Amino acid sequence: MSIDDMRLPEFSYVTVGFQKLRTAIWRGRGGARPLLYFNGIGANLEIAQPLADALPDRDIITFDLPGVGGSPGPVAPYRPWWVAHAAKSILLRYGFDRPVDVMGVSWGGGAAQQFAFQYQRRVNRLVLCATSPGAIMVPGKLESLSKMADPKRYLDRDFLARNFETLYGDEPEGAALFAARMKAPTRSGYLYQLMAMIGWTSLPFLRFLPHETLIMAGDRDHIVPLANAKILNFMIANSQLHVVENGGHLFALSRANEVIPVLKDFLDRPAMAKAPARHYEPATAS
Repeated sequence: MSIDDMRLPEFSYVTVGFQKLRTAIWRGRGGARPLLYFNGIGANLEIAQPLADALPDRDIITFDLPGVGGSPGPVAPYRPWWVAHAAKSILLRYGFDRPVDVMGVSWGGGAAQQFAFQYQRRVNRLVLCATSPGAIMVPGKLESLSKMADPKRYLDRDFLARNFETLYGDEPEGAALFAARMKAPTRSGYLYQLMAMIGWTSLPFLRFLPHETLIMAGDRDHIVPLANAKILNFMIANSQLHVVENGGHLFALSRANEVIPVLKDFLDRPAMAKAPARHYEPATAS
């Protein structure tokens, strides 16, 4: 794709409570439903550019968490419910008051699950990639998880290149694709994002999610093993599982040629009947 064919995002800042967040929207060229995108831990919103290029008919909305990308550092600790609240505030800021599709990758998959539960009526379809039910999960390889606890892979590109396969389970060639768009988070931003998910799990509410859900996972993911996707698939009534063979944790980027057609087919197909009698709207989600 040439530079002329790329659509560039519109950046702005939205203040949620006392926290200022950098946001972006890639304006779609058609009438397809907007897509709200939750990124992985420490990942800046520019990493969503390939997704925006692959879905030109949709508005793509995303944001940098505190201390990540262009957002100022965190003013206070936060939890997944606040991330969902911030996302809703950003949608309203851009004028989206109707249901949107929601996609989350890795850490962002947890935030996407929280958003889908907290604001059920604002969600049409849900896409969960390389993610888990949270604290109650099948853990990844210790060597990979120990490296994930430190943001060094964002700060040192040589370290990322040397440890890419160990970290993610993807082929080393994928390191260049990832590094090209990444911007190192602040240490406090990374730490607060890690802390946000401590003790959080979606297992108690997954059965209440009525949305059509696509779960995607790589069978070589060293961080979030495939077993976690199978748990999500079992717990979410209207879900389907797509396994990316030989895919690591970053399969959405490294295996985009396989993943994007599956994603498009899911988002564009006619609606199915939603799961009955499990709808639950928390009182705080108005």
